[in-house]
Amino acid sequence: MADRKAKVTRDTLETQISAEIDLDGTGNASFETGVPFLDHMMNQIARHGMVDLNIRAKGDLEIDAHHTVEDIGITLGQAFSKAVGDKKGIRRYGHAYVPLDEALSRVVIDLSGRPGLEFGVKFTQGSVGNFDLELVYEFFQGFVNHANVTLHLDNLKGHNSHHQAETLFKAFGRALRMAVEPDPRAAGILPSTKGAL
Repeated sequence: MADRKAKVTRDTLETQISAEIDLDGTGNASFETGVPFLDHMMNQIARHGMVDLNIRAKGDLEIDAHHTVEDIGITLGQAFSKAVGDKKGIRRYGHAYVPLDEALSRVVIDLSGRPGLEFGVKFTQGSVGNFDLELVYEFFQGFVNHANVTLHLDNLKGHNSHHQAETLFKAFGRALRMAVEPDPRAAGILPSTKGAL
């Protein structure tokens, strides 16, 4: 399987983003976004997804973190789409349940070629520190729209909002890892009866 790496930059009047991804990495991560809680969450994706991530962002944080978080999701989705390539020989589907103390989340992903997000999450608090937890949805919506994947995110239980968020990102990393794994029984075969993903 060819190198599954990509780098994408996105420049707008609101943000300047650079995202690098290696789907066959070892979980190395480097972030400079100005949004520490998001960096912590993306580090979970890298470590538990065994993907290498390098993300740099400058955004209009003097307003709030909305544009920066959403545009990081968009740029990461674009990089993922580029890195995954033609999807021949991969598993396509991935799922994971991840607990953290009292919290439990389930994530299911399909590298379907169609964007779709189902977000079954009710955070018990509106924020963690100064991070607005509504932005978790915006991050994943940006990713889904530009990675062209179907993604179901469900927090099944939890009362600590930090734990709720962290289980989502960890489970997302694990599900992503499963979906992009080479399937030894399907080398060179596209996992679709339509002949296209």
